Amino acid sequence: MNACAGANRGKLSGAAYAGMFVFGIVMALVGAALPALAKQFQVGVADVGALLLAMNLTMLVCSLWIGVAIDHFGTKPPLVIGPLLVASALVLIANATRFAHMIPAVVLLGAGGSALNTATNNLVADLYEDPGRKGAALNMLGVFCGIGALFLPLCLGALLTAVGIQWLLIAAAALGVLTAVFAASPSYPVPKQQNRLPIADMPRFLRSPLVLLMAGLLFFQSGVEFIMGGYVSVYLTRGFGMSIPAASWVLAGYWAAILVARLMWSRVLTGARPVHVVIGCALMAAAAAAFTAVAPHPALAGVGICLTGLALSGIFPTTLGVAGAAFQDHSGTVFGILFTGALTGGTLLPWLAGRIAALAGLGWVFGVVALAFVSIAILGAAMRKTQI
Repeated sequence: MNACAGANRGKLSGAAYAGMFVFGIVMALVGAALPALAKQFQVGVADVGALLLAMNLTMLVCSLWIGVAIDHFGTKPPLVIGPLLVASALVLIANATRFAHMIPAVVLLGAGGSALNTATNNLVADLYEDPGRKGAALNMLGVFCGIGALFLPLCLGALLTAVGIQWLLIAAAALGVLTAVFAASPSYPVPKQQNRLPIADMPRFLRSPLVLLMAGLLFFQSGVEFIMGGYVSVYLTRGFGMSIPAASWVLAGYWAAILVARLMWSRVLTGARPVHVVIGCALMAAAAAAFTAVAPHPALAGVGICLTGLALSGIFPTTLGVAGAAFQDHSGTVFGILFTGALTGGTLLPWLAGRIAALAGLGWVFGVVALAFVSIAILGAAMRKTQI
């Protein structure tokens, strides 16, 4: 960590937390807002997967290059531009009158979310040297993702009838603009590779067994997170006939469970071996997702959804902590590779889950989730033998 980062750690952490809050809104937006927006135009179960496909494909294309650019240009540009793109997307969604209008909006959403996710995680990882501290700090960053993801479903549950979905989205867009203004104010660390674009180093990292294992692990983890964010409300409203406000409260409970658990991991990880946390979280989440898939009552399904969120919470930021410690001088490039792997899963798995749900029923969405968590546990066990 350079002197600039040390002198401005509080302000830089604040900018990262604000950016991750906006990314949390991105994560929850499709699943939280789509049931309310569906009254304006016909939306099928497979259409949810199509929206997630468009958003995540955009994030996938952007992530690798944003990571390389961060190593060369620093984290300030994506932390300022990202929330402005998200704000623009929210305004477009608020004014959509047909399903086709949602596609360009979610493309903007994906580009802004990609910039925020890569930049905030990279900035926070750079502020700490010790792997345990990195993992703890990244879990604390994840708390703000949970707050942002919790924000929209909570507002929908409490204010949908009184205010309407359009004004809630406009209010969220205003928060994005304020986040960009705040992110522009601190002094940022000097870029690590400011004399060159480190594209030539990428093949070396792509051959690293540790990088490949982490990319595979995050492939499944990100896929699961986008499935959960996109299908929870649909599962409850269409599978059990739950009202939209009630489903929004359950979705809020899911994000609240992630938030609370990441607060815990931010304390525990300073003394725990990170890879053990990843494996344990994956096994518990697999059990919770399987319970949700066979739940006979909406209340039990809601409990299973919240337990899944509680268990999965530590996987993503803890894995990034391992990566940040192992590849400190090229963390932007390595994070870009990992986010590319993660967003490949975030692109393909929700689309696959949508097709399976259309053919076999919505409960099978959580069967896909359970199998993904079993795969994460297996990759975590392999990573334990590989990491330094």
